[in-house]
Amino acid sequence: MHQHPILRRALILLVAASCLPALMLSRARAIDLMDQGLDFSDERGGFRLVSVTGTGTVNDPITITEEVTGPNDPILVIRGFSAAFGNRIASFHTAAFAMRKIVINRTDKTWRSYRVELREVETRHSDYSDGLSFGQSAAISDDFTGSSVFASAQRINEPEDSITFSNGIVPPGGKAVMQFIISDMSPIHQFYLFQEPAEPISQLETPETGQREAARGMGVLRRMNGKPPE
Repeated sequence: MHQHPILRRALILLVAASCLPALMLSRARAIDLMDQGLDFSDERGGFRLVSVTGTGTVNDPITITEEVTGPNDPILVIRGFSAAFGNRIASFHTAAFAMRKIVINRTDKTWRSYRVELREVETRHSDYSDGLSFGQSAAISDDFTGSSVFASAQRINEPEDSITFSNGIVPPGGKAVMQFIISDMSPIHQFYLFQEPAEPISQLETPETGQREAARGMGVLRRMNGKPPE
């Protein structure tokens, strides 16, 4: 029995539409730290989550490796944060952990800075009232925050919680390591880490400049981890 061409075309479209949600979900990846109770997802797109390891202490940070592909800026979704998770860095916050991010540049653009921002609500900046921050007012946060490539880190506590790592160069195919503290006085189950790689290299900068900045940034990171500069 032959189907009418219009009916056959409608059936094909219906099957394709029913498969679309599954295809979209297959492109997103979530990684569970089951023993820590946390879940990390790249479901918002713009990057690929490669691996997540660690317990969240300063000596064993939760280390996240990502391949940033674009075209959208990455938004890392973090779930499972709670008072029961506890404070892994011995600060005064209700819950807190140390994070290290390894970001690999899979775009065709050269990064001159990398901004990270915490939000409890995706469409609204995090201010003082929600308790979420990059270890605000904790000395260990200043000591721990740094990068292997970017020699400078500018922190903003109000009216948003953000850190802009700058004074370094990450070309296509290159990578940067950044580390910081995430804390909350009243932790909620789900929050977001917005990421914004930006500022292309200027004509006045040279590859040698970037290499010097990267070496200086790596020295800072090694000192933070209690290792002598190479």
